[in-house]
Amino acid sequence: MRCKVFDAVVAHSGAPWFRDADLLVRSPDDLPEDALRAAETLSLTSEEAYAQVAARWGKVDSEERSRIGSAGELALLKLLTESTEGRVEHVAAWSDGYGYDIFVRAPRCSAHLEVKSTVRVGRLTVYISRNEYETMLRDPAWELVVVRLSPGLALAGVAAVPKDWIERHVPSDRTTRGRWQTCRLDIPPEVPVPGIPSVSSILTANAPALLRA
Repeated sequence: MRCKVFDAVVAHSGAPWFRDADLLVRSPDDLPEDALRAAETLSLTSEEAYAQVAARWGKVDSEERSRIGSAGELALLKLLTESTEGRVEHVAAWSDGYGYDIFVRAPRCSAHLEVKSTVRVGRLTVYISRNEYETMLRDPAWELVVVRLSPGLALAGVAAVPKDWIERHVPSDRTTRGRWQTCRLDIPPEVPVPGIPSVSSILTANAPALLRA
């Protein structure tokens, strides 16, 4: 019961540090004073409080990523349909096994776009699956596209992350008995390139500037 009360306090406190708890709170020693006071009131140890903060942040982050990710995919799908000469399909709506979300094909262009979305300004964190990464390695048409949305989930920016940067920063399997399945990439602001280079050749004359490389 004490842990449930603490969890509710963390979830509804609106504390500004909670949004970046994955970076700011990496051990019990990093817990902010307000969290420590709440834990003390409920007779929780700092280790118990830390475990609750980590679990709550993970749940909130997963739900938020799903909500924002779906909105970003649909916003980009609509824009590409309106702004390119090619056939555009949302393959992620059928299956997550493709290793990418949106398929674009025209006589002189083929693009397989993996879409990651964010509403954050100043911090770009994306999660890439092993399947997405291995698809990137074998598929020359694969491209990682980052969509920035406004707080109201309107499309505000589009950029692509170079493959070579991704390849340099994913984890390595150290033995045949250990294999990563998902990794987090914290992408510096200077890395993404504007627009979507792989579809630049099939943009229509009225395509918005945010799609242009």
